[in-house]
Formats: sequence, structure tokens, C-alpha cells
Amino acid sequence: MKAFLNYSTILPALAISMILHFALPASADSTANLLLNLQCEGGYNVDIWKTKQSGELLYRSTSSNGKLSLGRGTSQATEGVRVYKFQKGNHQYLVWDGTLDSQQSGTLEVYKNNTIQRRYACTKR
Repeated sequence: MKAFLNYSTILPALAISMILHFALPASADSTANLLLNLQCEGGYNVDIWKTKQSGELLYRSTSSNGKLSLGRGTSQATEGVRVYKFQKGNHQYLVWDGTLDSQQSGTLEVYKNNTIQRRYACTKR
């Protein structure tokens, strides 16, 4: 009887803990450092990450239109601010970390075939 009570307690507890483990949202990726976090016009939230092991730059954005994840980004200092560039097909995404007027601002630019399609003003979070 005592063994039955132990099993009847352990098995549901184990099942519940497994369900909760997979149901809870994932925490931040421990293999990358967050370099930049922007909130942009149009409801876009943009994060730039750098992986710890390879140093690869990653682009993650969310909006009401969905999510976009890109890798293999580049970074360079331009006009006193850092610019992150990412490519997906014929689209290019430029994320400006600051502006000449304010280091607490930023800009997200979307190009298609080297022609600007959209420019969003952003603020750092």
C-alpha cells in the first residue's frame, strides 16, 4: 500500500513538471549576448544579438505582422553610430544604433533591390 501511494504521488508530479517545462516560454538564449534592443514605429521590436562562441550577429524582430529571424549580419561604425546589416533574399535590413542627434534613438531601414522601402524611427529600451 505504501509503495502504491509513493508511485501515485511521484508519477503525477513528474508528469506535471514535464508539462510545465515544455509549456513555459523559453528564456533568453544563453549562447548570445543582447547588443541592442529597439522599439520602433509601427509596433516593431528589434533585437540584435551576438553569439558568444562564433561572434555571429543575429537579427530578431517581432510585430503584429509576425516574426523575422536573420543571421550572418555585419557591423560597422558609420558617421559616429554603429550600423548592423542583414540580408534575406533581395531585402536588406539596416539597424542604426543611435543617431547623430541622440544615442538613445535608432533607425530601422528596409531595402528591396537596394531601394529603400521603409524607414522607422526607434527608441532604445
